[in-house]
Amino acid sequence: MISVLIALEHAIFRRGVKNILAETLEGATFAEARTAQEALDFARKHGWELILLDINMPGGSGLDPVSELKRLCPQAAILVLGTHPEEQFARRSLKSGAAGFLTKESVPEELTKAARRVLAGGLYLSAALAEALAGDLSSGTERPPHEILSDREFQVMRMLASGKTLTEIAKDLSLSVKTVSTYRSRLLSKTGLKNNSELIRYAFQHQLVK
Repeated sequence: MISVLIALEHAIFRRGVKNILAETLEGATFAEARTAQEALDFARKHGWELILLDINMPGGSGLDPVSELKRLCPQAAILVLGTHPEEQFARRSLKSGAAGFLTKESVPEELTKAARRVLAGGLYLSAALAEALAGDLSSGTERPPHEILSDREFQVMRMLASGKTLTEIAKDLSLSVKTVSTYRSRLLSKTGLKNNSELIRYAFQHQLVK
């Protein structure tokens, strides 16, 4: 019997995902988590086989919950769902331990296909993402500066671009303002950006925030 943890913020979306997977995974058992902390609590109590995780879960810090869930449930196949373009976030999701990445706009058939693939031990990449990755490898083109950032630097960049102050970011990530300021300095240096105005412009140009 397959056990599935659906860790998504909105109840209606959780219910929809559950109904879709129930038709595909016969006899599966389900649990639902509303926050990143609830998902981690479930992971400590049960060895899940499939976890669907919202990249923007309340109480989460970007992709941090992915690595923590994988540590708690090493056998679990984790599918990350987000609203962001795959090419910007799928690589980081996979590096953090996820088995696949889907946008929330994906059709039900794609969700069921992805679930089957990762449960069988494979990785799931949409056709568009696979094509983009293949294009990157074959063309040898230089990757955009934000892709050399660490996950935490990338996270701070997105939060700054969304208009949050250093103090707000420090509170959200349970870090000191000084530490967040250090991350800001590092990411500006790595990307060649000079200030928050340039950072915001860059983030919107590369669809890192909406």
